[in-house]
Amino acid sequence: MMTSSETTRPEASPIMACTISRDVQNFDLLIEDMESALGESWGDLGFSEALAFFSQPEAEHLEFVAIAIDESDEDDLVMLGEIISLADAKGIKVILIAEDVSPAALHQLLRRGADEFVPYPLPEGELEAAIERLRNKPERPAVAAFPGGDSHGNGVLLAVQGLAGGTGATTVAVNLAWELAVVDKKAPPRVCILDFGLQSGAVSTYLDLPRREAVFEMWSDTDSMDEDVFHQALTEYEEKLWVLTAPPDILPLDMIGPQDVQRILDYARARFDYVVVDMPSTLVQWTETVLTNAQIYFTTLELDMRSAQNALRFKRALRSEELPTEKLRFCLNRAPKFTDLNGKSRVKRLAESLEISIEVQLPDGGRAVTQAGDHGTPLASAAGKNPLRKEIAKLATSLHELGKSEAEAA
Repeated sequence: MMTSSETTRPEASPIMACTISRDVQNFDLLIEDMESALGESWGDLGFSEALAFFSQPEAEHLEFVAIAIDESDEDDLVMLGEIISLADAKGIKVILIAEDVSPAALHQLLRRGADEFVPYPLPEGELEAAIERLRNKPERPAVAAFPGGDSHGNGVLLAVQGLAGGTGATTVAVNLAWELAVVDKKAPPRVCILDFGLQSGAVSTYLDLPRREAVFEMWSDTDSMDEDVFHQALTEYEEKLWVLTAPPDILPLDMIGPQDVQRILDYARARFDYVVVDMPSTLVQWTETVLTNAQIYFTTLELDMRSAQNALRFKRALRSEELPTEKLRFCLNRAPKFTDLNGKSRVKRLAESLEISIEVQLPDGGRAVTQAGDHGTPLASAAGKNPLRKEIAKLATSLHELGKSEAEAA
C-alpha cells in the first residue's frame, strides 16, 4: 500500500484514488478493498493533508476519494465538509465510509456533496459496487431549463415507504413535499417529488396531474437521458412543486434497475433542494439504491399487528443485507390523541417490542384526508387546520431548520 508521502513522488501509473482518514489502519477492510479494486494506483492522506494535496498536480488524475470516519471524527465535521466541498469543486467524486456515525453528521456531510455512502465494516463487494456507480453517474450540468433558478448541487433526498397498505405513505410524501415547497416564503426551496410506484403510484391522483407518456419514455432508456428528457418527464404543480408521476400504464417493478434509479436521483438532486421519493410498499432490487442515497427514509405504519410484523420483517431484511437501518424514521399514522393514555401505552409497548424508536406520530386526519386526495389538492389547501396537515407542516419546518443550521455551521 502507498502512503501519503509516496503520493507526492512521480509514479509510473498516476494515483487514481486516495483514502482520507485520521488513521487508515483503523479501517483494515478498506485497505484490502482498495488494493483489490485499484492495485497500487491509490494513496492515503490524513485530514489536514487532503486540503493541501487537492491543489497539487498529482491530484489532477484523481477519480475519487474515500473518506473513512468513525464517531470520534464528528468533532471535525467542519474540516470534513471543506474536504468534500473542495473535492466536488475539483470534479473529484467522494465516497463516504462511516462507522457508528450519527445520522445528523451523515446528513451534514452528504449535503456538502458526498456522492456515495457505504457503512463500515464494508459489506463484501460494496466498495467496488460504489466505485462502479460513480463511474456510471452522469455529469451534472448547470440547469437553465427549469424556471426559478439555477442548479442547486446535492439536494436532500427524503424517501417514504409504507410498511402495509393504507398506512398513509403517499399522503405523507405528497404533503411533506408541498409543505417543504412553501416552508420559506422569502426564499422558497426548490422541491420535487418522484413517484416510484410504477404499478399503483397515486401522486398524480393526489395532485390532479396527468400521467404523461414522457415518463414511460424516460424510464425506458435512462442511458440516453439528458436535460430535456428529464425536464419533459416532470410536471409542475402550482408553480411551486415539480412532480415525476407514475407512468400511464402499469409496469413491472423490475422493468427498471438500480442504475436507472441512480441516474434519476442524480438528476433530481442536482437540480432541487429537496427530493421526496414515494416508494412502492414492495421491496425491490433498487430499494437499496434509494436507501443508500437518502438522508432520511421514512416508513409509515399503524398501531396494528400487520404493521408490527412487517416492521420486524423489514428491519430483518435490511440487516441481512447490511444496509443502513439508522436512516429509518418510523412514522406512526393515525396515532392516538394526547389524552388517550391507553393508546399512548400501546404505542410505547409497540416500540419496545419492535426495538424501534417511533419518532414521528401523525394524528388521524379523518375524512378530510380522503376528500383532499379525491379533489387532487394538498391538505394545506383543502383543510389547512387539519391536525394531520399541521403535524406534517411541523415536520417540514424542522427538516428545513435542521438543514439551514447545518449549512450555517459548515
